[in-house]
Amino acid sequence: MNRSAGNMTEDIFQRTELLVGAEVMRRLASTNVIVFGVGGVGSWCAEALVRSGISHLTIVDSDCVAVSNLNRQLMATTKTIGRSKVEVLRERLLDINPAASIKAVQKIYTKETASDFSLDTYDYIIDAIDSLEHKANLIRHTCRTDAVLFSSMGAALKMNPLKIDVSEFWKVRGCPLAAALRRKFKKQGELPAHKFKCVYSEELLENRGVSADMEDCSGDNPDFHKVRTNGTVVHAVATFGFVLAGLVVQDLYGKIEAASV
Repeated sequence: MNRSAGNMTEDIFQRTELLVGAEVMRRLASTNVIVFGVGGVGSWCAEALVRSGISHLTIVDSDCVAVSNLNRQLMATTKTIGRSKVEVLRERLLDINPAASIKAVQKIYTKETASDFSLDTYDYIIDAIDSLEHKANLIRHTCRTDAVLFSSMGAALKMNPLKIDVSEFWKVRGCPLAAALRRKFKKQGELPAHKFKCVYSEELLENRGVSADMEDCSGDNPDFHKVRTNGTVVHAVATFGFVLAGLVVQDLYGKIEAASV
């Protein structure tokens, strides 16, 4: 039996609505979110957002699916190798909720391209960028808008999901990426305009294998100076992504609960 898009959407989210209520679902459906970086962390975050009821989502990433992505990135399969990550992910997200508005942007966020993204039009901005320089610029730019920022710190060299936590950026401890960002902000004399929450882990394992591909410079690199690829596992990076999505839902839920008191 054919069902209208409206009825199908109601069916998709009925279990979520049972938990959070109709008003939260209405707010989720009208909330505008952008995710920068749809790799191991951002891809899972994007899917969790759509499955939670976010209907206006922009996903940003310049890369195409590679064989090395298969161990951890949501849209990476043997059939999608070579295709644009954001386009493949957009197709999957629309398969989940055909009524959603999903915008795929195959581009890098940089200081030069910042004005292309109209960050002040979003309610929530998710930072899952690897590059230290671009990450710092995005954080500073976002903190000058009214959007709520949630940022992922380094997710490589992690294996224990029970050690993943959330803290305000300046209180994050044991994360080399957070430490490198703080040093960069202080050295450049331009701190973020306000506080923001991060997902991070103090766990820091060592690579035990030898990588055949040493060309990928990752922001998860502890010293952020060498060209180095670090090990990752799907259950760790996906948990980072799920927690980021959960922060969005929890923040909206908390605001509506507070307004009803």
